[in-house]
Amino acid sequence: MDHYIAIDIGASSGRLMHSAVDNLGQISLTEIHRFKNFFTAKDGHDRWEIDHLIKEILVGLAKVKAAGIDRCYAGIDTWGVDYCLLDEEGQLLAAPIAYRDQRTKGAAAAFAEKLPLATLYEKTGIQLLEFNTVFQLFKEEREKLAQAKQLLLIPDYLGYVFTGNAVFEKTNASTTQLLNLAEKQLDEAILTVLELSEDLFAELTEPGSLLGPLQNDRFPEYQLPEVTFITVASHDTASAVVGTPGVDSDWAYISSGTWSLIGAELAEGNAGAAAYAANFTNEWGVQGTIRFLKNIMGMWLIQEVARMQEYRWSYAELAEMAAKEAPFQQFIPVNDDRFLNPANMITELQDYCRETQQKIPETPGELARCVYDNLALCYGAELKQLAAVSGRTFNKLHIVGGGSNNRLLNQLTADVCGIDVEAGPAEATAIGNLILQMVATGGFADLTAARKAIRKSFPLATFKPQPGNHAAILQAYEAFINDPKSILRKEEVR
Repeated sequence: MDHYIAIDIGASSGRLMHSAVDNLGQISLTEIHRFKNFFTAKDGHDRWEIDHLIKEILVGLAKVKAAGIDRCYAGIDTWGVDYCLLDEEGQLLAAPIAYRDQRTKGAAAAFAEKLPLATLYEKTGIQLLEFNTVFQLFKEEREKLAQAKQLLLIPDYLGYVFTGNAVFEKTNASTTQLLNLAEKQLDEAILTVLELSEDLFAELTEPGSLLGPLQNDRFPEYQLPEVTFITVASHDTASAVVGTPGVDSDWAYISSGTWSLIGAELAEGNAGAAAYAANFTNEWGVQGTIRFLKNIMGMWLIQEVARMQEYRWSYAELAEMAAKEAPFQQFIPVNDDRFLNPANMITELQDYCRETQQKIPETPGELARCVYDNLALCYGAELKQLAAVSGRTFNKLHIVGGGSNNRLLNQLTADVCGIDVEAGPAEATAIGNLILQMVATGGFADLTAARKAIRKSFPLATFKPQPGNHAAILQAYEAFINDPKSILRKEEVR
């Protein structure tokens, strides 16, 4: 039996998950090791503790060995857009800066003076977000760039540390906003603006490719198995979409974690005027597909609300308290930059309500209800836009990732969107990482067969829309987002 390890690292935590496939095609999933991920303030910036991640991965692989697994495959996925700069000797020039760092504030406007943002979107098809790699590089220290021999995205850097082989994996590379959507390569005009050479980047690599063996002799202090690394869909959303158990062509998805990504799997990119106006992104997927999606702030809001209350209540307890509160008491533009990394999320939510003369959420239940209501409303508004821009009709919405465990939010989403919601698997990102390894090594014939196996292997829950005036509330929310002075319209539909 072949053994597979998913090294799956999100913005707040990471884990190593073990999997195998039995004779009936049933996929197992066992957590081997879990650890925190975080950034700290160093040298004037918020920087990821990348050496901490390397150490924790090695600890996890040692646990794999201790469990009696002497040989396995492994793949690495992480969040996107952030990068490491390496010198001539292949050493890290500095710890990578986190995308929530303030250095890119105003970068998009400054970049637009050299290349219009509409042109940037037309070339790349990538959603305009100020923390995108293109804007990070625009603000990068020129001295550091001059010293750099190579740029590696976070999962590619981790793979390089363990194998000595450097790649520029496509699903993650596309998030940089450096690749031309039509030409499928680095865009010369964008590199010219950044004053960068193609030589800075490794070779574009397909997900599902062999990366190489773990160089065990470089880590003598650890008892490690023989590991063959596979280059998986290394952007965590790309792996989550791979792990989404959609079987027809009429489904959309929400990958629900720290960020919520709402989108559809398309055969071709769409960087037209409507997609630009709606700010949808065309990230590259596996087997030539496009992840046509939009970033939504996601569970970050409730994570920060919980943190600001010193985690006195679990997420399950907050949802239980929220369910007892009156619904739709506030409208909040959850994607506003003010909620990206505020000093205090509770104060920020309350200040926004105060500024727009709405009811101020005070109790833990009211704060949680405010977050969940507005996430569901945002999902509803964006699903309508997704259908309109893509020209697709969606009959099912898959919610995968950790947020799929939140039954209140799942039901609210079904109600607001007016569509059946299928929730699960919660571990879609790790599962997507694993099944791509399995496809690459012959464990499954193709992605379709693997997705059918996911449906057999993991519990899924269905939420059907419940009666109510949710369509009118959604319409009022959309009007408010476009014009906050329309808040009085909310009172008419409560």
